[in-house]
This record gives sequence, structure tokens and C-alpha cells, in this order.
Amino acid sequence: MQEEQHKVAMVVVAHPDDAEFDCAGSVALWAHEGWDVYYVICTDASGGGSDSATDVGLEARLRISQTRMAEQRAAASVLGVKDVIFLGYPDGRLQPDLDLRRSIVRQLRIYRPSRVICQSPERTWTPALIIPRYHPDHLAAGEATLSAIYPASQNPWDFPELLEEGLQPHKVSEIYISGTPVQNHSIDTASTIDLKIAALRAHDSQVGENFADLEKFLRDLNAQIGQKYGYSYGEEFHRVENR
Repeated sequence: MQEEQHKVAMVVVAHPDDAEFDCAGSVALWAHEGWDVYYVICTDASGGGSDSATDVGLEARLRISQTRMAEQRAAASVLGVKDVIFLGYPDGRLQPDLDLRRSIVRQLRIYRPSRVICQSPERTWTPALIIPRYHPDHLAAGEATLSAIYPASQNPWDFPELLEEGLQPHKVSEIYISGTPVQNHSIDTASTIDLKIAALRAHDSQVGENFADLEKFLRDLNAQIGQKYGYSYGEEFHRVENR
């Protein structure tokens, strides 16, 4: 019954646009159903420039970071996300260490979500490894988020300095993990597939050049997922309850 009493969800990912690829249809559906959805972006997104770049200095990284944060806010607005929190860790160097875990626990205790979506801490090798999906930052964000959820967020003995900040322990009821080796849960996103595509389009610096091809790929992929479960379009997760 916690879901009905406390309709707050949080998505924790490494970079801007990660959520749009993995779960934007579900996010838009939950927002439409009255959930307050918050994004937590772990990195500063400063490594998201062109692969052919020769200027990779601090000013260039700052411009990229500012652009990508603005794009993420625009995408979140399309989906009905309540707010976007940027933790600001250096892009490309994210580690699932105690500092990152503490930062995520802080957000869990502040916003107190019943549901959390995060990235897989493990690669999927079948039918073949998809290299871009398993950026090291994605794996680190997934590992840190799961460690933050259990036991740290709900355990007063973890990070006692957060108690001193007035942040009481909080137990997350449901966890949805994207990109896992084993999927066990689907969500019908037929009503929100267009919002997913529109939100992804907001990430122009990343997808602008080949967006038509990307849109076709995502629609086909989400249709394949949906058809496994009798939907027109769907998204898939490993879902677990934290009892």
C-alpha cells in the first residue's frame, strides 16, 4: 500500500539521455498516473562531446556540461518529471565508492521514493554484448545505487552524518533495473512511446545528426519488447521488491 500513499519515484543514471533510452516511456506513464518523478544524474556530462574533438580542455568541457544539463531538463519537462538533480561527478571517471553512495543515499532520504529505476551493474553477453550500453559510468551508477538502496538508505548506522543533516532513514519498496542479464518485468508504454521519442529528441547534441535512424531503431526495439508481452510498445526491467 506504500505506492498509493507515497507516489514518489526516482531515476538514478550516469548521464543525461540515459533515462530517455532506458525508461522514458515508463516515467511518462507514472507521471501521468500522478507520481512525482525525480531524476538524479550522477556525472557532470562533460565528456559527451564529439569523438573527433581536438579541444578537450576545461572550457570546452564546461560548455558541453551546460548544454547537456539544459537538454536533460528539457527532456524531463516533456515527460512530466518533477525535477532533475545533478550530482556533478566527473564524466568518464565515475566510481561506485562510498562518496557516490553517500550522495545517492542523501537524495533517497530527501525525496523518499517508493520506486527507484537504476542501471544494471552487470553486462549482458547474450545474444551479444552491446558496447555503448555498458559504459563504465553506467555500471558504476548501477552498483552505487543498489548499494545506496540497501542497506545504506534504510540503515541509520550507515552515514551517520546524514542523520546530523536531519535526513532520516528511508526504505525503497520497489527497484527497477534496466539492461540486466535477466529481465522479469515489463511495462506497457504504447500510450507514451511518442513522449519517449520527443524527450530523446531534446538531447540534440547527442542524437541530432541521425535522429530519424535512431527513432526507427527505438520504436522497433520497444515494439519487439512489447510484443513479447502482448503490447504494441513496452519497456523491460528486472523488478525486485525490498521487503
